[in-house]
Amino acid sequence: MSLSNPVSRRALRHTRAIDIHAYSREDGLWDLDAHITDIKTFDTMLASGPRKGNEALHDLWLRVTVDKQLTIVDAEASSDAVPYPGHCNTIGPAYKALIGLNLMKGFRHAVKERLAGVQGCTHLTELALVLPTAAVQAFANDVWPVNERSSTATEKPFQLDKCHALRTDGGAVAEFYPRWYVNKTDAA
Repeated sequence: MSLSNPVSRRALRHTRAIDIHAYSREDGLWDLDAHITDIKTFDTMLASGPRKGNEALHDLWLRVTVDKQLTIVDAEASSDAVPYPGHCNTIGPAYKALIGLNLMKGFRHAVKERLAGVQGCTHLTELALVLPTAAVQAFANDVWPVNERSSTATEKPFQLDKCHALRTDGGAVAEFYPRWYVNKTDAA
């Protein structure tokens, strides 16, 4: 673990885990299977009744199918464990509202418009919001070239100017993407 050592003794009380798997399909589409769990280490009394420690409070799934432009062509959600059975686990069909959205073009804003509040499940909607960066990682070097050696494109690689390390006036771009490096002192 690369964080500093805790300054005090502590006890694990809750774990939230998010897991996303990306699959290329025979038909040229991609599935992003996202899973979120919330687990407490102790017995908990919920409004709906007791939940044993280490038993999931939330065990939720979201799958989106995207084309190579990252447009969602299908979506589904399911809930294996929820705090309010018979209520929480009825929202799955609402996630069809993701169909037609593009993960790279205003996706997070559109998700909030379509599925915020009572229109969706807080946890499934939160899970949807992490899909764009997971898709980028899945597509990198598989669908999109990401380095000078594999790229024959004349357009700037998609990842440049999308984060601190890959700003076009920075050292990483000068070293790994010299064709796209912009020396601000020369440009002035």
